[in-house]
Amino acid sequence: MTGGPLLKFLPSIDRYIFRLVTVPMLAVFAIAASLLVLDKMLRLFDFVAVEGGPVGVVFKMLIALVPEYASLAIPLGLLLGILLAFRKLATTSELDVFHAVGLGYGRLLRVPFAITAVLMMVNVALVFFIQPVSRYYYEQMEYELRSGALGASIKVGEFTTLADRMALRIEESEDDGRRLKGIFARVANDRGQVLSISAKEGAFLATTDSPDTIILRLTDGTIVQDTGSQTPRVLTFTRHDLPIDLPAVEEFRARGDAEREYILPELLRIGWSDERPEAQRDASQASFNFRLVEVVMMALMPLLAVALGVPPKRSSSALGVFLSIVMVVAYHKVNQYGEDVAALGRVDPILALWGPFFLFAALIVWMYWRVAYVPGGQAIGALEIWFDKLAKRVGRVFRRRRLKIDLAAAE
Repeated sequence: MTGGPLLKFLPSIDRYIFRLVTVPMLAVFAIAASLLVLDKMLRLFDFVAVEGGPVGVVFKMLIALVPEYASLAIPLGLLLGILLAFRKLATTSELDVFHAVGLGYGRLLRVPFAITAVLMMVNVALVFFIQPVSRYYYEQMEYELRSGALGASIKVGEFTTLADRMALRIEESEDDGRRLKGIFARVANDRGQVLSISAKEGAFLATTDSPDTIILRLTDGTIVQDTGSQTPRVLTFTRHDLPIDLPAVEEFRARGDAEREYILPELLRIGWSDERPEAQRDASQASFNFRLVEVVMMALMPLLAVALGVPPKRSSSALGVFLSIVMVVAYHKVNQYGEDVAALGRVDPILALWGPFFLFAALIVWMYWRVAYVPGGQAIGALEIWFDKLAKRVGRVFRRRRLKIDLAAAE
């Protein structure tokens, strides 16, 4: 298998490395995105159930969050894809063969850097253009769900107040709300009289005359009208249409309530405009630098992957895989803290965000240089030795406990 049509123009070694990188990279993309989506899905189902909204809105809200999750999964997938590819080359001694024929790390990283360039462009489109808009639509759907604009207002088994003149309670709901049972309503009419209505069944019907009014069609019920006299008026019916005025829903705010909803041109216009308040300029500059530094850091992912993916000789330790995830997540959290501090105007955005970037970049370059240019050098050699000793000590403890259990069982 030589890959797609575009790969046919690459040398065989590049096609081989391309396959080694892309298979685990796509797997990490899928796993990371699935875990993030599943975690959010459970919370959204809970939220929608509490608000009484339609189930379909959950999937619309999840789709709106996909760009945000993708911007987090892409750098992690890229790092682990390259790391696992070079780990496989190292543990199977293929890396030694490549070095023996004159192929150094610089030549082997040609394809990973090309993949990185493509994914950086994708991430630029996500974080500067797609993600701000999709996040706004997510907030809009959440607002409409809370306000009842998506049909999330009447809950089974509870009294619901509508338009400050009606209290409605429904005992059971079948066929996704198309058939209602055990209905009780208490309505105040325009003349100040109160109607108590109970019905065996009912259903909501839309009207063509007014979109702000729906009809609750009741069957087999009773109306008790309080006329102010000692004896109320009682009526029975087989079918009765009760008009219900829908509550007015305020229009959702315009996009731009938070800096994360601004696209790139808006960030540049607001962040460096003398006409804007200083607090807004600081927040926009912090958001711009945060997004930019997260994308630029992807350029160093191949070097970090090589530094952590190549284990010591005659070792199959996976410490580098664990450490790579910790480093990337920790760096992301440092950037988030830097953005928050810079948005408050306490620290210059350049210092708060690009300072940690250059420190992290210097660490990555040093780690790569140790692996690539120092004979027998290891970026995390001391940690590998400590981890190996710890693993052996833990193994001895478990073996002793298992021996004691076996002796106790034998006695």
